[in-house]
Amino acid sequence: MKIKAAIERIPGGMMLVPLVLGAILNTLAPDTGAYFGGFTKGMITGTVPILAVWFFCIGASINLRATGTVLRKSGTLVITKIAVAWIVAMLCATFIPENGIQTGFFAGLSVLAIVSAMDMTNGGLYASLMNQYGTKEESGAFVLMSLESGPLVTMLILGSAGLAVFEPHHFIGAVLPFLIGFALGNLDTDLRDFFSKATPVLIPFFGFALGNTINLNVIMQTGLLGIALGVAVIVITGIPLIIADRVIGGGNGTAGVAASSAAGAAVANPMIIAQINPAFEPVAASATALVAASVIVTAILVPIITALYAKRYGNIPVKEAEPAPAESLNH
Repeated sequence: MKIKAAIERIPGGMMLVPLVLGAILNTLAPDTGAYFGGFTKGMITGTVPILAVWFFCIGASINLRATGTVLRKSGTLVITKIAVAWIVAMLCATFIPENGIQTGFFAGLSVLAIVSAMDMTNGGLYASLMNQYGTKEESGAFVLMSLESGPLVTMLILGSAGLAVFEPHHFIGAVLPFLIGFALGNLDTDLRDFFSKATPVLIPFFGFALGNTINLNVIMQTGLLGIALGVAVIVITGIPLIIADRVIGGGNGTAGVAASSAAGAAVANPMIIAQINPAFEPVAASATALVAASVIVTAILVPIITALYAKRYGNIPVKEAEPAPAESLNH
């Protein structure tokens, strides 16, 4: 049976399929982990430790010696994405209550959900699209996109927007596994190769654990809103990304469209941030459901829009770029 091949035909399938299976299990039998206990419970409820190991491996996979071209492209897309999410957070904080909107079509929407959906790019989806529609240097921009992974950027945005207060050691704790992995991977290329291989392997495991924090009844209740949030992520972040890619990154805008998705790892951020700051606990469940829906929506729409954009504007010359080392493009 070609199970892996079938899953990979779905955009973001290695993340989304286990996530949906976990959500189904949590909806139909929420006490499964507690009933079986042991390692089974660990796999079902181990979101944080699994993500911690994943962040470490991502850090180890990043090569510090990436060329200036790749870093420029990466930096342009990453900074633009984060800046847009910060501006949106500042604006939304003025009219969305601290505990989110409670009634009407927008019930369940919170600043936490919006920021979590907007401040991270699905790096794997981006890299695969750029392999098809972009240059090697554009594909290599995935290098710095890994820095968005995890709750740190979301915490920084919420904190700088005055929406939350995080102790300094919480920021350190959020990024420390990544930094240790980054240091080890650049001190020893053998370690980089060793740990980077675990990055894709861990994706279905944390996808399944994340799914077990989602109740599908909540997604059904916020389904249309989740779709709207996914479309908003593409439009609100995609337009500035296209402009930044063309003006600063030296591209034709295709990379900007490909970077306008919501990252699968972002689904974990609401729950992780709620554990760090209990003030977000009332909105964490609905935020998780909304982000999960937006991940699915962007995973479906972004490849389609990227293909259409590349067909229309892909003939715009890309500024001359220096070749990137093959090693930096493999991570």
